[in-house]
Amino acid sequence: MSRPWLWSDGLLGETARVLRFVLSDHCYLRLFEDADAEEFHRLINANRAQLTPWMPWAADQAPERTLRFIRLTRQQVADNDGFQTAIVCDGRIVGVVGFHGIDWEHRSPSIGYWLDAEHQRRGIMTGAVRALVDHALRGWELNRVEIRAALDNRNSRAIPERLGFRQEGVLRQAERVGDRYLDSVVYAMLASEWPPAPGDQP
Repeated sequence: MSRPWLWSDGLLGETARVLRFVLSDHCYLRLFEDADAEEFHRLINANRAQLTPWMPWAADQAPERTLRFIRLTRQQVADNDGFQTAIVCDGRIVGVVGFHGIDWEHRSPSIGYWLDAEHQRRGIMTGAVRALVDHALRGWELNRVEIRAALDNRNSRAIPERLGFRQEGVLRQAERVGDRYLDSVVYAMLASEWPPAPGDQP
């Protein structure tokens, strides 16, 4: 089955507390818990050098802010505004993928992600983002999914390009990271363009 997420009546409810999506024999997605804070912060520290050029929060992320992020992800679920998931491989958190939020009126979310350097180029993030896009466009029946990535961040841009997203334009100096302003490339996928998963009915 292409969408083995657990929901209640298509909304983020009590069932979301046991949300899990299996990516492979070794990797799956799940919601964050407070108990993940120490492990997740160690992952941030291990990847700080690769994150700092692209993520505004990465340079000075402290343990208490990591815990606050996790608690905000739980509030996001409670507010029915999407979700963030830990990417777990071989029992370890190796990254994060999730929705920045959902514009229910216009039926459109945006997706963000990052992955431990040692786990890149294995197809893990492509599979994780594919799962979220499929759930947004098929499960929630939304119309458009957007991904933005810094112009020079080739690793991040490779994900929407690999999944067939259309590049819609470049927002000049759209994000401040440290003392730099970064251009953002806007990618989007429409429900009418998203191919069915293998085994789904046409």
